[in-house]
Amino acid sequence: MSQVARHIVFIGRVQGVGFRFTAYNIARRCQLTGMVRNVLDGSVEMIAQGDSVEIDDCVRDITESFGGYVNEAKTEEIPFDPKYTDFKITF
Repeated sequence: MSQVARHIVFIGRVQGVGFRFTAYNIARRCQLTGMVRNVLDGSVEMIAQGDSVEIDDCVRDITESFGGYVNEAKTEEIPFDPKYTDFKITF
C-alpha cells in the first residue's frame, strides 16, 4: 500500500455544525494521519495521509454525513509529511 497525502478544503456550511469532530472520527476510522481545522473564510481544511482508497472513502463519508452542508470538497495531492503521526483537530 502506497501512502499519499491530500489537502482537502470543504466549502459550505461546515463550521458550527460538528464538522471537525465528525471528520476526526471518520479519519481515525479510516486509519489516516493528518489534521482538520476551521479556516477564517468559513471553510474547513483537512490534511489526510494514508492509503488513497481510504482517503477517498473518508472524504465521501464526511460529505455524505453532512448532506446539504457541503457544497464542494476541493482536493489536491501534496507531499507526504512524516510529522503527522496521528489525526488531530487543530485550531
